Amino acid sequence: MSIDRPRDVHGILRYATAPGSSSFTEFVAAAAPELLPGRTGNLGAAVPHGTTIVAAIFADGVVMAGDRRATAGNLIAQRDIEKVFATDDYSLVGIAGAAGIAVEIVRLYQVELEHYEKIEGTQLTLDGKANRLGTMIRGNLAEAMQGLAVVPLFAGFDLDAEDAANAGRIFSFDVTGGRYPEQYHHGVGSGSLFARGALKKLWRPGLSRDEIVRVVVEALYDAADDDAATGGPDLTRRIFPVVMTATSSGTERVPETELDTVVRAILADREARPGA
Repeated sequence: MSIDRPRDVHGILRYATAPGSSSFTEFVAAAAPELLPGRTGNLGAAVPHGTTIVAAIFADGVVMAGDRRATAGNLIAQRDIEKVFATDDYSLVGIAGAAGIAVEIVRLYQVELEHYEKIEGTQLTLDGKANRLGTMIRGNLAEAMQGLAVVPLFAGFDLDAEDAANAGRIFSFDVTGGRYPEQYHHGVGSGSLFARGALKKLWRPGLSRDEIVRVVVEALYDAADDDAATGGPDLTRRIFPVVMTATSSGTERVPETELDTVVRAILADREARPGA
């Protein structure tokens, strides 16, 4: 976190050493609130927006995938933006909405979880992580009312689940910070209507890791087919969706070499059945 002007160091130290909440976000809000996402006051008219994110549970946990396009109005602002991030060892978040603010919130959220673990000596539960993220989204409500909404998708492997086969969990949010547990799969963003329709047809219980990767990539392909703001896989530029898994072994990003094979298989199937 950069500080570009003289600051009352003694005042910040006073906040840092005072007893209270283990929340890093609450500490920053008290010590230097202008450093929080969305508090700079520089609101541009054509803000790049991230679009489609999908998540689905599978036999070993949960997978999340996002396309790589950011748009500013009718323009493509960026072709290879990354919208899916590991927030700690067992959770993932994908961003849709105002891209700049969303990325700042994700970075702050990563620090929030790390800070809590250092202060308390233990990780938050998965429900606790979802609650913390909801609180941070609620903090952006004023900007959301100005059109700079951030709507993430959160997923993770629940270490406290009684059954490891059902430990993958997904949470969606609204702009007020309300969180909603989702069953099986979900999607957010402008192309989510088409992606969720594809997920309903392709998903089934007990899918393996390789099978679920194919399912989410195909769902994003269907979203890109009907939503101009969602970017499809680009073999020429070698731009593929970001796909990550969260299992009992931790979070992992699916290699682009593997996605290349998956994408080519999907394209071959579509070429054989162009109306499908």
